[in-house]
Amino acid sequence: MEEKDAVLEVMKKEGKPLSAGQVSEISGLNRKKVDKAMKALKEEGRIVSPKRCYWEPKQ
Repeated sequence: MEEKDAVLEVMKKEGKPLSAGQVSEISGLNRKKVDKAMKALKEEGRIVSPKRCYWEPKQ
């Protein structure tokens, strides 16, 4: 599974806004890989930020 898919899956499963550190901790992925995946997801418009530094899947 690609990192972007893993990050998105963790966010959907948790059902609440998460920080990159929380996603890294839950998924077991390296923090740098999570940051890179989240940046790509932001650019694609697949995740949104309801509050500073926290992200969730776009509805």
